[in-house]
Amino acid sequence: MNRSELAEFLRNRRARVTPREVGLPEGDRRRTPGLRRQEVAQLAGMSIDYYIRLEQGRGPRPSHQVLGALGRALLLTADERAHLYNLAGDPPAPGGRPPKDVPRGILNLLSVLEDIPAYVLDARYDILAWNDLAGIVMGGLNSGSGGGFNVIRWIFGSPDVRANLEDEEKGRFARASVADLRAATGRYPGDAGIRSLVAEMLARSPEFAGLWAAHDVAIRRDHRKSLTHPLIGTIEVVCQVLPVPDRDQRLVLYTTEAGSPSHDALRMLGMLQRSPSR
Repeated sequence: MNRSELAEFLRNRRARVTPREVGLPEGDRRRTPGLRRQEVAQLAGMSIDYYIRLEQGRGPRPSHQVLGALGRALLLTADERAHLYNLAGDPPAPGGRPPKDVPRGILNLLSVLEDIPAYVLDARYDILAWNDLAGIVMGGLNSGSGGGFNVIRWIFGSPDVRANLEDEEKGRFARASVADLRAATGRYPGDAGIRSLVAEMLARSPEFAGLWAAHDVAIRRDHRKSLTHPLIGTIEVVCQVLPVPDRDQRLVLYTTEAGSPSHDALRMLGMLQRSPSR
């Protein structure tokens, strides 16, 4: 049970829920946004003293039923509820650290996807494996200059990070990545690699620190993305995110609509890569 993280998460989420959202009168004398502690306790069917102890990082581990009641009272999403259970140690984390070994079948799949950029991402946002086209499209992978091939470092180590966060698409991707990493800390509370990455980014990037302080939690899912390459220009792709069974890894595919200019451009880039003259 991570008492301090659980307490901070509860306080953060309580401040985000308005009385109107849960059917309570707003009143005229509220000094802070969100619900009062006694209102959360009332909605969850528990004593105010017990809830206060939870927000203060004290008291016994909450039961599965209590966590479910808190999730309903605070209007948590499915991802946020899973994070709440992980912080409370119920259910236990899947393991001491995210697996790094990529299944042979996934590696074989990467090798035959000649016209689709694809790579494997772990819970720490390390890129573990990729095909040739992903290396070309993303840049840095094949040259070994990816800074450990960690996507979080790429995003927040960029000199253009502030401008990127103001861009609708890039900003959404950055926020989603931080929220996904936050979920990973709940699944792997004892992993030194994730803890060191978070500590490093908190020290290096005020932009990361600001997003981290929001305590947003969401598992990464499919999204649209624009990619720019010097040979083919800008193309539009859909990032398909497929879970790798029993590994807590994701296979990310940059797919395009068949026959579209983006599809043809990716095929051309793949042909240039496979050309004997290169």
